[in-house]
Amino acid sequence: MECFCCGSTAVTERPDRTARGYRRVRCRDCGKQINERSAGPLNHTQYPSDVIALVVLWRLRYRLTLRDLAEMFLQRGIVFSHEAVRDWEAKLAPRLADEVRRRRHGKGGACGRRWHVDETYLKVGGGWAYLYRAIDRDGNLVDTMLSEHRDMAAAQAFFRSARSVTGQAPDQVTTDGHGSYPRAIRSTLGRRVVHRNSAYKNNRLEQDHRGVKGRIRCMRGFKSFDAARRFCKSFDELRNFLRPCTRHNQYVSARRRRLLHLRRATTALAILGAA
Repeated sequence: MECFCCGSTAVTERPDRTARGYRRVRCRDCGKQINERSAGPLNHTQYPSDVIALVVLWRLRYRLTLRDLAEMFLQRGIVFSHEAVRDWEAKLAPRLADEVRRRRHGKGGACGRRWHVDETYLKVGGGWAYLYRAIDRDGNLVDTMLSEHRDMAAAQAFFRSARSVTGQAPDQVTTDGHGSYPRAIRSTLGRRVVHRNSAYKNNRLEQDHRGVKGRIRCMRGFKSFDAARRFCKSFDELRNFLRPCTRHNQYVSARRRRLLHLRRATTALAILGAA
């Protein structure tokens, strides 16, 4: 453990622990006393990290409102408000999304070189915002980005983000008939990328939109653009991370589904708990 004040590794562990069971250490250089959560976003919270991590995971994964989560944990004797859930999500969800994105960098392979790109509408602050999403031909997530506008600049920004997260340019991109895509593909991904313009060949992505649309339906929209962008990005990244299939229409037995979900959900909880 390092001292978050001076960065020194000359620390001495104390025999006592915090009320939540976290180790305490004292820095011999600056004299500060810290614990395992002092440098993290959950410092000074009165609940254990594993409880907060589980709340955030359920918030992103299942169709639950803020008050639903508060009521569910109330049955277990853990009392917190719906605003606490909102605060924990704002702190931990971006860290989970960034770590999952980092782990899938450059893992597109041959199957990931054919992208399907489209945008859908979301209600944000009483107006409409545009959620750009891209998947490959096997249904794996390429990237997602929320934009206030549907224009050339937004399309170029999305393709730059998708290229950075995958670490490669696609061989083929399928979009709908919006006029900003052909020029954005040429200027951002290169002229060698084959562009298919067909609404019917993008039905796979249109069906994939139902995941995020169904999740936010119980939320009745978002009040701020930052909250919408944070939630949509984290939801899509976690949904793709927990996805048991690696190919389109792949059969996965119930036993393997349970095994994969338990293994990956445990990994997600470890990421959230270590934040």
